[in-house]
Amino acid sequence: MIRNVHERQVPGDGWVDRVVELWPSDRWPPLVLDRPLGVGADGGHGFVRYRCTAHEPGRRVEFAFAPSLGVVGTHVLEVVPGGVRHVLTGHPNGWMRLWWPLAVRWLHDALIEDLFDNIAVAAAQRVRPARWSAWVRLLRAVARRVA
Repeated sequence: MIRNVHERQVPGDGWVDRVVELWPSDRWPPLVLDRPLGVGADGGHGFVRYRCTAHEPGRRVEFAFAPSLGVVGTHVLEVVPGGVRHVLTGHPNGWMRLWWPLAVRWLHDALIEDLFDNIAVAAAQRVRPARWSAWVRLLRAVARRVA
């Protein structure tokens, strides 16, 4: 079972509705949806594919992973008192049982922290950008060579 939680204190709300706009596309594959954010929107970023299964405007958005990803589960971005939270829950299967703990988790964590940095900047907070670990830098370098 995977349960991965990130939370950041950020003033204001409505950040979940700006997830595509605030996505760190300058550092990661862009988040692309086939229609405006809402239930039924299909999309993803890079090889990660999902569908929006719930949306409470200004409060919460939930995406279910595509079966081909290797994780049966969801990820949720929501407004919480004083900030935002991202929660990924799921059951890995197939190759993801190995790749989640070795690589995907670390890349996911770095991406979410970069997203939260962008949200904080949009909220006019001073931000010292999250620094990627040596492992994340190595994984990204290997991915660039393979691509």
